[in-house]
Amino acid sequence: MKLLIIEDETVLMEGMTEFLTAQGFLCEKAATFDQASEKLFMYDYDVILLDLMLPGGSGLDLLRQLKKENQDAGVLIISAKDSLDDKIDGLNLGADDYITKPFHLEELNARIQALIRRKNQQGNQQLVFNEIVIDPSGREVFVHEQPVVLTKKEYDLLLYLLVNKKRVISKQGIAEHLWGDDYDMADNYDFVYVHMNNLRKKLTAAGCADYIKTVYGMGYKFTE
Repeated sequence: MKLLIIEDETVLMEGMTEFLTAQGFLCEKAATFDQASEKLFMYDYDVILLDLMLPGGSGLDLLRQLKKENQDAGVLIISAKDSLDDKIDGLNLGADDYITKPFHLEELNARIQALIRRKNQQGNQQLVFNEIVIDPSGREVFVHEQPVVLTKKEYDLLLYLLVNKKRVISKQGIAEHLWGDDYDMADNYDFVYVHMNNLRKKLTAAGCADYIKTVYGMGYKFTE
């Protein structure tokens, strides 16, 4: 299994390379945008570990290049804590998963193994959480393999919850993400509750477990 590690932090790159090589992977490295672009043009990989902040360019542009060339490598985004929008953009562009720095190498290996299993089973890029499957390329949602029709806001909200699973996210944070600069024009966040309630109803009606938990006085959390 051949991996390309695209990461500009030398210590982290060497640590990942040493660990993953010991797990039986054949690892190649790229520390800059240009190095990564050249390798992606010349070689095929099974899995790509993609840092989004690179000298010389954005990892998202590399992802666009990868998908334009129809390469079917699995892509695991390596992101900083404050780059939530980039994570979501990456998933919408066809990345399979993400991991946030700092992380344990054992978790990284587990994510890679899960990505490989999903690739072998599905043959395309999907975000999977138990019975929920999201296809970012078609902006489609399935529960127990049956399609669930969501509005654009409901889809964006579900993706936002999944990206932030097990974290408490505030109503303000949700409003800022879904409505951008227009969110502060509202007197309250009742519209967040409405969209959250509609999303919950549609998912549970499709036979999905209720993963959306209200954390009173704080916001919401998506968790088992």
